[in-house]
Amino acid sequence: MLHRKSRFDAASSRSFPCLPFASPAAEPAIQMKLHSSVTTGLLAITSYDAEHIAVNGRRLTKSFLLTPQRLIEDWPPASFDSLSESDLLAVANLACPIVLLGTGARQRFPAPSLLRPLIERRMGVEVMDSHAACRTYNILMAEGREVAAAMIVDNAD
Repeated sequence: MLHRKSRFDAASSRSFPCLPFASPAAEPAIQMKLHSSVTTGLLAITSYDAEHIAVNGRRLTKSFLLTPQRLIEDWPPASFDSLSESDLLAVANLACPIVLLGTGARQRFPAPSLLRPLIERRMGVEVMDSHAACRTYNILMAEGREVAAAMIVDNAD
């Protein structure tokens, strides 16, 4: 008697016979949502491009600080090169355990001395380009995490 072995495809919860030409790829794609999008009452990044970042639909063309409950539009650095220790002290004063530093169109790392206000308060700092920081902020915010985003919008990059 000949028995066919089968394998289990977890993505579709179906068994497929182990035949040489059988392919689960022919099945319709199943999509999975990995995080909640419920952000009622919180500040989320709703769009971005090379010239702006929008928070809850409000277009911002200058650098800003953002937490799920607060938007500070007058954060001073006009570019990565103008970032100072006092700018990062303002970020530290937000007292969020996770800080995302969006450095403009490309990822650039500040000198360790500039990060001193954050390091002294034992705050986690992730440095990335501003668009990656936008995506990461939204994920952490939707998870209910205490996160601050310090976004440099540098139209000259």
